[in-house]
Amino acid sequence: MNKFLPAPGLSTALFVTWLMLSGSASSGHVLLGLCLALALPPLATRWRAAPLHPQAPGAALRLVATVLADIVRANLTVARLILGDERRISPRFVRVRLSLREPRGIAVLAGIVTMTPGTLSADVSDDRSELLVHAFDVDDDVAEAALVAEIKARYEAPLILVFEGEVQ
Repeated sequence: MNKFLPAPGLSTALFVTWLMLSGSASSGHVLLGLCLALALPPLATRWRAAPLHPQAPGAALRLVATVLADIVRANLTVARLILGDERRISPRFVRVRLSLREPRGIAVLAGIVTMTPGTLSADVSDDRSELLVHAFDVDDDVAEAALVAEIKARYEAPLILVFEGEVQ
């Protein structure tokens, strides 16, 4: 069964997505959706990452709560800046040196930074040691250092716990 259906969740998602995209549940679309759902996951197994077993589920839940609260707070801050004097806005690219080494953890960190209004992940260095962040309003080196410290403490440290099991 495992060789025939190596990723049942992916197969189900492919099937449902095909039916939704085609906009039809005709027998031809159902048959084609089933063929795609059964044929594609075995072909993609070599690209699938090993299963992830979070090391600290409590830290993951706290991180989710932190991110949600930060999204609300950042939305209010960005709205205030946009509705105010736009000349006072100081965008800047900021490099965040990463302690996190797990590639999926780095991807989650980049996603969190991008979801939080006022910041955007622009790039990850080839050696995965730095995250380039575009910040909407960082007017000096002190504000830059504060942003880096906030990203590392609020997001990277919990991700290290979740993905690597310990803070470095």
